[in-house]
Amino acid sequence: MINVLVVEDSAVVAEFLSYLLNSDPEIHVVGIARNGEEAIKAAINKKPDVITMDIDMPGMNGFEATRRIMEITPTPIVIVSASYDPKEVTTTFQAIEAGALAIVGKPKGIGHSDLEQSAREFMQTVKLMSEVKVVRRWPKRNDVVSVIEPRLELKRVPREIRVVAIGASTGGPIVLQTILALLPKTFPVPVLIAQHMASGFTEGFAQWLTESTGFPVHVAVDGQNPTFGNAYVAPDGFHLRLDKVGRIGLTKDEPENGLRPSASYLFRSVLNIFGANAVGILLSGMGKDGAEELKLMKEKGALTIVQDKETCVVFGMPGEAVKLDAASYVLPPEKIAAALKTLVAR
Repeated sequence: MINVLVVEDSAVVAEFLSYLLNSDPEIHVVGIARNGEEAIKAAINKKPDVITMDIDMPGMNGFEATRRIMEITPTPIVIVSASYDPKEVTTTFQAIEAGALAIVGKPKGIGHSDLEQSAREFMQTVKLMSEVKVVRRWPKRNDVVSVIEPRLELKRVPREIRVVAIGASTGGPIVLQTILALLPKTFPVPVLIAQHMASGFTEGFAQWLTESTGFPVHVAVDGQNPTFGNAYVAPDGFHLRLDKVGRIGLTKDEPENGLRPSASYLFRSVLNIFGANAVGILLSGMGKDGAEELKLMKEKGALTIVQDKETCVVFGMPGEAVKLDAASYVLPPEKIAAALKTLVAR
C-alpha cells in the first residue's frame, strides 16, 4: 500500500485528488494538508510514502514546504499544479531544485475530455515516485546552483562537434541545471533538449534554467538558426528536429514511445544531419525513449553519454541505453559537463 499525503489549499481540489488516489487499490490517502505548515507537521507525523504538493497556498507556499520537508524528513514529493502564471511556474522549479522529484498538471475535472489521460498520468507519477529513495537536503545559503567541477581525463575527439542533443524525463530538470551551470557561456555549439514535461511548464522551465545557470535557454521556435552558447527546449506537444540546413524544425508528427517531444525523434534527426559530428546525451527518466536511437548514433561514430545509475532519479531511459551498449561514457552530471567541455572544446 502506498500512503499519500495530499497538500492542497482548495477543499474541492483536495477532495477530488483524494478520490482519484483512493480509487486505486494500491494507494491510500493518509491525510490532507491545507498549507505548507500543515504539510510539514503531517510529513513528520504520518510519514507518507509520497506527497503531492500544491505551490500557490496561503502562508508557507509549496516551494518553502518542499525545502523544509527535504531538510527535516526526506520524502518523495510530486508537484501538482495547474497554473500558467509565470511566477508560479518559476516557483515550481524552485521546488524541484529544493528536492521535489516531478511535476504533473492537476487532473482535469469530471466531464472533461482529458480527465482519463490526466488522471492516469497523475496516478502513474505518484506510484513511480513512491519507489524513489530520496536523500536529505541540507539548507543552502542561496538558491544559485553551486557544484565543484571534477577533473576528467578525456582526449579530444579528432573531429568537429556541431551540436549536442539531450533527452531527459523524470529527474531531468535538476540534472540539466547542473550541466548547463558548468558549461562556459562561450560553449562552441548549440544544445538541443527534449525534456518530457507536463503541458504549460516549458516556458517557466526555460526561464528557470536561464536564471539559475546563467546559460541562455530558449523555447525553440520553428525555422530559427540555433547558435553556439545557447540551449533550445522543445515546446509543449512538439517534436524538435533539425532540417537539412541545420535550422530548428517543430512538428506534430505522431508521438514516439508515447511521447511528444521525443528524445528518439531528436536523436534521429541530429544523426541524419550531422552524423558523427554530434553528441547525444540521455538523462534520468522512465521508459526507453531515446535508447535505441542513441545506439544508432554511437554506431555511426557520434559521441554518446548517459547519466549513471547512482545519480538518476529513475534509471529507465539511461538503463535501457546501457543494456543496448549505446553509451560511449556513463557519467554523473558534473562529469557530463566536464566531458562536454573537453570533447567539444575548440
